[in-house]
Amino acid sequence: MTPASNGSGSQSQTLSRGIQALELLAESETPLTIAELSAGLGVHRSIAYRILRTLEAHSLVMRDDAGRVSAAPGLAALARGVSRDLQSAALPELTVLANELSMTAFIAVWDQHDCVTLVAVEPRHSRTALIQRPGTRHSFTAGAPGIAIQSAVSEEHWNRLAPGQPYREEARLARRRGYATSHSEVIDGVGSVAVPVQVPGQLPASLSVVYFGTGKDDAGIGARLIESVQQIEAQLH
Repeated sequence: MTPASNGSGSQSQTLSRGIQALELLAESETPLTIAELSAGLGVHRSIAYRILRTLEAHSLVMRDDAGRVSAAPGLAALARGVSRDLQSAALPELTVLANELSMTAFIAVWDQHDCVTLVAVEPRHSRTALIQRPGTRHSFTAGAPGIAIQSAVSEEHWNRLAPGQPYREEARLARRRGYATSHSEVIDGVGSVAVPVQVPGQLPASLSVVYFGTGKDDAGIGARLIESVQQIEAQLH
């Protein structure tokens, strides 16, 4: 291996570790110590420090007075650039839905083998609403958001996009009725209703709500989500 390729490999590894550090911080509910961060990365503390200083220089992470590390506002600026038009069109509808239904409402988007929460809004006056953090991901094999995204593409197209991942019978049902449902698939005791969103020039997304318990009017919720999706799509086209 030449010196040049060694350098390139080292730079790629550093970049990969930096991204992994951001993922660890995004997934953690509390700030991490340097020891926790280095353990999560599987590197010596000195390497974790170097990665941290680089991320700090770009306002992607910050440290508190005790030296604990958390995500910084610079990450929010980057996140706003992801599917910017979809976020702008969806946010008002998410806010209305969350407060009207007293459920957390969110947009999920395609990310290879998973669907990932892009933006979420929790109801203003509910203490029991489920928290759905941006960046949360789960497999297309579980949950209404993934079923809704599946339902928006043909089975032939799905097989090209995700070879080896089955096209669920629930997606066929969702194609017929316009919305998808799931119960206790991702989290035990949690239900979800989702509707696909067609985004020009991109793979479909989904508009979803989540709730605790059973006995909800899924058909009524689905019809309400369809109305919001129509408003979102009207702004995107």
